[in-house]
Amino acid sequence: MTVLDARALNRATLARQLLLDRADLPVLDAVTHLCGLQAQEPQEPFPGLWSRLRTFDPAELSDLLTGRRVVRTHLMRRTVHLVTADDVLAWRARHDGMLRQRVLGVYRRELDGVDPGELATAGRKAMADGEPRSMPELARAVADRWPAAGPRPLGEMLVAALLPTVQLPPRGLWRTKAGVRYALISSWLGREVDPPTTDGSDPVGQTLVRRYLTAFGPAASADLRAWCGLAGLPAAVSAVRGELVAFRDERGRELLDLPDAPRPDPGTSAPVRFLPAFDNAILGYHDRSRIIDDAHRHLSVAGERVVLVDGRVAATWTVEADTVLVNPLRRFSRADRTTVAEEGSAMASFLSGGESDRVRIAASPA
Repeated sequence: MTVLDARALNRATLARQLLLDRADLPVLDAVTHLCGLQAQEPQEPFPGLWSRLRTFDPAELSDLLTGRRVVRTHLMRRTVHLVTADDVLAWRARHDGMLRQRVLGVYRRELDGVDPGELATAGRKAMADGEPRSMPELARAVADRWPAAGPRPLGEMLVAALLPTVQLPPRGLWRTKAGVRYALISSWLGREVDPPTTDGSDPVGQTLVRRYLTAFGPAASADLRAWCGLAGLPAAVSAVRGELVAFRDERGRELLDLPDAPRPDPGTSAPVRFLPAFDNAILGYHDRSRIIDDAHRHLSVAGERVVLVDGRVAATWTVEADTVLVNPLRRFSRADRTTVAEEGSAMASFLSGGESDRVRIAASPA
C-alpha cells in the first residue's frame, strides 16, 4: 500500500481546501465544496474565502445570508458553521444525537431530570409565533418549568441541539456587529429538515464521507470523526469503501480517498496563505501534523489566525489600526519575509476596503 508522507498529505490538503491555487468559483459553490466554514467568530469566513477564491466580493456572501441560501447554525462538533441551506436541511437530523450529547457533556448535572422531549416541545411552543429570539429570551420562556436547571443550560440545549435553528442576519454580515437571534430552520427556510432514515442504510452518512474526502482527503476515519463529531460512521465508511482507494501515512494509519481526487506532487510549490481563526484546513483532522507542528497545535483551538508558509503554519497574524501584524513562529528567510509581506499587504487592503495596505512583520524568534 502506497505511503503518503507529511508533505504529500500537505499538498493534497492545500489542493482540496482551495489553498494551493485560488479557485474560480462562485461563493455558494465554494461553501458547498468546503462542507461549510467554521464561523463562531462571525467575520472569519470572509478572510477564509478571500484566501481561497480568485475573485471574492464579501457582499456576495452577505447576500447569500440575507437571501437564505447559506445559514449560520450549530452543526459539526456543535460549533457554529456557515453552511448552505441545502446541506443543513440534509445533514441536520444526522447530527441530532451528537449535538445533544455534546451539550450534556457540559451541562449534564444542570439538566439532570429535564426530559429532552418535553423541553423540545416547550421550546417549539415558545417559537411557534415565528418571531426570532435570543437564547436568553428562549430560555426565559421555558425556565418556569425547570427553574433548577438555569437559563444557560436550557438555552444551549434548545438552540444547539433540540431545536433545529439558525442564527439570523445581521449576525455574520460583512463588517457588521450584531447579537445572536435564532429562528427555526423550518421558519427561516420554509422547509423542514430531512427526516432521519430508519432502515439503517445511512445515506447521509455516506454522503458525509464522500464530501469530507472531497474537501479534506486523503484521511483516516479518526480524521473524519474529528471533523464532524459523529462517532457512528463506520457503517457508512464500510458502505462506500468499494468506491475508495487506500494509502498509509508514515505512522501506518490507513487513509482513504476518492480515486480521482487531486493528490499533487509533493514538490509542488505552495503560496503564502493567511487563514482565519478556527479554519477547518487545520481543525478538520485528528492528526493535524500534515499542516501544523505539534508544538503549535494549541493555536488551532485558541482562535489564533495563522499564516501558511510553504504549506505549513509558520506565523500568527492580527489586525490593529488597519495594519496586518505578523508574528513568526520560526525563522523567516528573506524570501519568506517578502512573500508574507506581499500577501499580508493584500489582506490588509481587503479587510480595510482598500484604505490600507500596511503590514508589519515582527522579528523571527531566536
